[in-house]
Amino acid sequence: MGELTDKLKAAGNKAAGAAKEAVGRHQRDPALEAEGRAQKAKGTAQNVKGSIKGALGDDI
Repeated sequence: MGELTDKLKAAGNKAAGAAKEAVGRHQRDPALEAEGRAQKAKGTAQNVKGSIKGALGDDI
């Protein structure tokens, strides 16, 4: 996967995670809220991975 692909997936995971976190908070569902935080963290990691690929090339 290339830099752009990783960054697009990161954006999707961050958005979905934020939505899950908000719904979990609204419904007072700590499990869903935690799942949302975890998905946002996954998106952040994917974004970093994409940035590294952009700097060093896609061969990583």
